[in-house]
Amino acid sequence: MTTHLKNISNIQTGLFAKPQSDGDIVYLQPKYFNELGELTTVLMPDLNSTEISEKHLLKPGDILFAAKGSKNFAACFEKHNLPAVASTSFFVIRVTNQKVLPEYLTWFLNHPNTQQFLKGYARGTAMVSISKAVLEDINVSIPSIEMQKRILKIDSYRKQELALKKQMEDLQEKYLQSLLIKSTQK
Repeated sequence: MTTHLKNISNIQTGLFAKPQSDGDIVYLQPKYFNELGELTTVLMPDLNSTEISEKHLLKPGDILFAAKGSKNFAACFEKHNLPAVASTSFFVIRVTNQKVLPEYLTWFLNHPNTQQFLKGYARGTAMVSISKAVLEDINVSIPSIEMQKRILKIDSYRKQELALKKQMEDLQEKYLQSLLIKSTQK
């Protein structure tokens, strides 16, 4: 089955707020993620929840889509994360169709074909962005739940393989550099 994203989810913009030195919830910004949508920093609460509307609090399974800038990615908010809200650099996608796993939709939005399609519709000069209308109208292929789970499992193995390859390259480089250093000491 294929359908528009707007038919399987609700999409809202993130919240504009100014981070504080202390707080009880996290204000998520794209700078906390790499281009794959993985957190790259330890998050610290930096907003006061009393000033935040309940509708902006992220729920497990919400998908953050970075729509502004050159680094467009999707990240799935998980239940082990600290309470948080998304900045205005994100669209928050909440899946409304029980036949779609949020993790699968995140994978789909991060897929190179989807990314290439979205970049073709990015607008702006100084700061390019993808509009909500473009995001809503993207066609999403939805296989069975079982197939979605298989896709996610294969993708998980692929990520593990890439991480192991990177580790091997780093170790090989260290070994080579240590051999070169030793050769200069003779």
